[in-house]
Amino acid sequence: MPNYKVSGRKSFGAASQHGRSAALGLALLSCTALTSAAWAQTPEPGDAPGDAEIVVTGALDALPVKNVGSIFGFDKTILETPRSASTISSEQIERFGITDIYDLVAQAPGTFTNSFFGVGGALDIRGTPGEVYFRGMRRLDNPGNYPTPIGASDRIDIVRGPASPIYGPSKTGGYMNFVPKSARVADGKLRDKASGELSYTRGSWDMNVVKGNISGPLKIGEQEFGYSLFGQYEDDGSYYNNMWTKQTILQGSFDTDLSDHVRIEWGGQYQNYKGQQNGGWNRLTQALVNNGTYITGQAQPIDTDGDGQISQQEINVVSPGGLSIFGGFGCNGSPFAASITDACYTNSPLNLTNTGTTKLSRRNVLTGKDDRLVNRGTTLYFDAIYTADSGFELKNQAFYDSYENMNENAYGFSQFHDSWVFEDKIVASKTFESDAGKFAFQLSPSVRYTKYKHGDDFNYEYFNRVDLTVGYDALSDRLLSTECDCDYTNYVVGHYTDLAFAGLADLDFAFGLDVTLGARYDHLDVKATNIVSKLEAPDANPVNNNASGSKGAWSWSASANYKLPLGLIPYGTIAKQSTVIAGQGAEIYPTDVLAGTYISASKLYEAGLKGSWLDNKLYAAVSVYKQKRTDYNVQSITVNQSVETKGLEAELRWSVDRHLLITGAYTHTNVYNLTALHDGTLFSFFGIEDLVNVTDPTLFLGGQPIGLVPINSKSDSKRAGIPENMYSATATYAFDFGLALSGSIVHVDSVYSGQSQAVKLPAYTTADLSASFETGPILLRLVVKNATNEKYFRANFTELFGSTIVLPERPRSFQASVVYKF
Repeated sequence: MPNYKVSGRKSFGAASQHGRSAALGLALLSCTALTSAAWAQTPEPGDAPGDAEIVVTGALDALPVKNVGSIFGFDKTILETPRSASTISSEQIERFGITDIYDLVAQAPGTFTNSFFGVGGALDIRGTPGEVYFRGMRRLDNPGNYPTPIGASDRIDIVRGPASPIYGPSKTGGYMNFVPKSARVADGKLRDKASGELSYTRGSWDMNVVKGNISGPLKIGEQEFGYSLFGQYEDDGSYYNNMWTKQTILQGSFDTDLSDHVRIEWGGQYQNYKGQQNGGWNRLTQALVNNGTYITGQAQPIDTDGDGQISQQEINVVSPGGLSIFGGFGCNGSPFAASITDACYTNSPLNLTNTGTTKLSRRNVLTGKDDRLVNRGTTLYFDAIYTADSGFELKNQAFYDSYENMNENAYGFSQFHDSWVFEDKIVASKTFESDAGKFAFQLSPSVRYTKYKHGDDFNYEYFNRVDLTVGYDALSDRLLSTECDCDYTNYVVGHYTDLAFAGLADLDFAFGLDVTLGARYDHLDVKATNIVSKLEAPDANPVNNNASGSKGAWSWSASANYKLPLGLIPYGTIAKQSTVIAGQGAEIYPTDVLAGTYISASKLYEAGLKGSWLDNKLYAAVSVYKQKRTDYNVQSITVNQSVETKGLEAELRWSVDRHLLITGAYTHTNVYNLTALHDGTLFSFFGIEDLVNVTDPTLFLGGQPIGLVPINSKSDSKRAGIPENMYSATATYAFDFGLALSGSIVHVDSVYSGQSQAVKLPAYTTADLSASFETGPILLRLVVKNATNEKYFRANFTELFGSTIVLPERPRSFQASVVYKF
């Protein structure tokens, strides 16, 4: 079995009967049981007794004894870091058959994710959209622009709560940090020989994935390099009708030592994704969720020019202002659902014809034959690191990220982005050691420039016009703004620059106390311009179409932990983190620039207890927290909501012996939308179950009633779709003759699909299983997703559309892989 070399402080590895009891107590508290494999620890020759290198055989690199700089910026393990975080290694990704971000839920607490139209862009962390980092640098927002690639990673760090000041303005919930496959080995040296693997995966619904990677040394003249190259090509069908995926991912990283003191690291990733978003089922009712009973019927014809599509102009002829209630915001003088009755739809163009009911297949979803989600993304980095004999280090990190995105959906939504960001960050660091302890400091000036071009079309979204048993036709297929290049809801260009300076200090005292302090100041200059010639309804006031402004914001954090006997480490963190309020394509609108509402902040209070026992083979952690946006009048409902989150997270990882690894996690979360609570209402699309005073829903399904959901109490403001309790467990057992068996299980509480709490999605339990056999250079693997064939649903964009649409998840599926390692 392979050895995985990790570093950690051996002083936390002492095992005693008391330590075993404490570990069992924490394990029960976390309400879990998790993963898999085998272990053995030996110090490397020359290691100091208190800072030993540890070789863990078969633990899949899942134990938190490896230095992780993605949380605070210091080389500390997750055990030593006073924050709630988890790491998923490439070995775990491989063993458990992890293919998208939704699979990460079983591996880490606090990470349940609602559907963002079926695309796994970023996790919801602590109940609110998270962010994606690449080697510690923040990427452009990706709520559902493209699926974030998993297989190209050597490690994925999931940090719960806002980022450290050294990493810049970030969202409240947390972030994923992807560490690409490296040209160096675990001890930081360049590889001395080439190694790699080729694989082919065939799966259910015509899944085809070819992957390959190779890492090794390279010499040009007298200069030695290390390289790591990764490539993936995917050509998949889908369980859902009218869906498929074609994707190419290319990634490379290169390292070289220019001298004894200077090294450079550079590389990048290119992703070309072609697929579709998935809005799921429309005409949502409790009966549809419970037993699949679907309301059928066709919308009335509106396509007067016979081109097979419904234009905005054709809609406004029959219903000025759109197919809502007479084109307005309410009925009977009220914007609330209770005021809407059958009389609001007498002889209305919203009435369906040929109505009835039937059983709806989970395959039939809102995706049309011509729908498309196309994204080309490029990420590049170049790091230059100088290390003096004294231990002083100066690092310059240059980072570029871009995407060109096109998203078209026949029910009436289209969108494009053409955005990029460049960031250059200098980090000067120095560590001092004495009898008093180890004290590390960092100073970091940075500049980040973002340029964007964004357009969208959402004023005429009609989820319910299409009868999913029939599919799109001239009665339901919308002419989109991206198809005619006209009548956009928004069309904005602009740029913003963030000049920042950050400082961090880690004071690790010899008597057991470790204090981490940090502060950051960001100054943003923003310019935004509406392209009024492209808009359906431009603002009549020219001042609101072109704006520039600047604003500054402070972030800070203070954390402490203390090493107690019996391997226990209590910790606490208080932090205030600024965040830039931008949209799905990194855009900021002129009206937000004028109002100064493009930057806000959140506060975090977190306390926890971590521990490691049995020579670092057993790890457990539990944390409680409260996070709250300080300015609830500012939010992007799609990617950066104004919320308050309270919760508890617990995690256990145990390498039982040299064959078995188990892990477990428990998450308790309550998320409240502060803007809705403050305003007392929340704008929403009304669903069938919302309109309780309408006896026949076929009277309005040809359009989309809209209005305000009353928020009369804190419980009303609770964010829908996020389970209050979630449990997960994984286990893997590796036999000596090459066979390895693995499984994971996730249990999720029942949730409401939307903010109005009209439709309830049932609780569910899913299980994934895998088996692999390795002999010589060949590895064979079989993965079964949703092995029990559980029927379950995922809420979709709960604040706006939760009562209107829902995503039925896929049934049991299979993946078989053959891997050749060399």
